Amino acid sequence: MKNMFQKLWFVLAVLLLTSLACSFSASTAKVSDVSMARDEQGNESTSFFAQDEVFYCFVTLANAPEDTALKAVWKTVNVEGEQAGLILDEAELKAGSGKHQFSISNQNLWPLGVYAVEIYLNNELQQTLEFHVE
Repeated sequence: MKNMFQKLWFVLAVLLLTSLACSFSASTAKVSDVSMARDEQGNESTSFFAQDEVFYCFVTLANAPEDTALKAVWKTVNVEGEQAGLILDEAELKAGSGKHQFSISNQNLWPLGVYAVEIYLNNELQQTLEFHVE
């Protein structure tokens, strides 16, 4: 009887470890750089924009498999006439290592103030970058 219980515990332990191994996913992906720019190529880095500009955000991933989830959430921080923390837009893509671009534009003029873009890697906040509209 004792031998049967030992076997049963062994089988249960193996099943538990197998289950944990299947649900565990380790990724070495990381955000190595985040920057803002006023051009699509990212050559004109800035954290200050005019009211009529498109905001470009560039995120560089390192050690990232091709199915890594990368997301940008654009928010207000301290903007004239707007509630703080208002989500303006968000975009998500599946990407691997390299430089990736997000952008947001406005048909009207951007209100003056401070804005932010939050960068998420596999649904975990990695970095928040603030920028200004003057």
